[in-house]
Amino acid sequence: MPAMSKVESAFCRSSLWRPIASATARFAGRTPLSGRVLELGCGGGDIALSLTKSNPGVTYVASDADPKMVELAGRRLAAREDITVTHEDATDLSFPDESFDTVVSFLMLHHIVQWEAAIAEVARVLRRGGRLVGYDLTRTGANTAIHRFDGSQYLLISPDELAESFRAHGLDAKVRPFGFGQAMSFSATKPR
Repeated sequence: MPAMSKVESAFCRSSLWRPIASATARFAGRTPLSGRVLELGCGGGDIALSLTKSNPGVTYVASDADPKMVELAGRRLAAREDITVTHEDATDLSFPDESFDTVVSFLMLHHIVQWEAAIAEVARVLRRGGRLVGYDLTRTGANTAIHRFDGSQYLLISPDELAESFRAHGLDAKVRPFGFGQAMSFSATKPR
């Protein structure tokens, strides 16, 4: 998985990101978390901090492929014993099979060019009855233009493609477009 572009990295470390991270955590907070949670693409750790505060008792693993983001999140979350920060490639996770109750992913999946391999890995590390929740950008002209400008690697996904990939990997899924079709929320459960 590639590191973030300079534009993205600067944005995710800036004060402009905090309101987005806060809104993301509110969105994620609609589904209570328990047990062991893996976040794919934790960035600077804002969402991990918010989700663990609103879900006390979870064991949270915040992961990112970008070493700079892992370093930043590690510094910010160092005092939190309930959060582990780790460097991970979402297409080749180092965790054993069925080791997480929940996987969360927010505005990250489209940065994995091989996103279907990441879905396969999520299906592998989820426990039976476990779920993946999150949201991401969809393939639209506006989203494509933004990513061409910032120079990041990306592969925007349609809601139908994502839902089909979930099904292909044995996950029961709901994918819903929102924001005038610019984004989609998703929830996928591994059958018991």
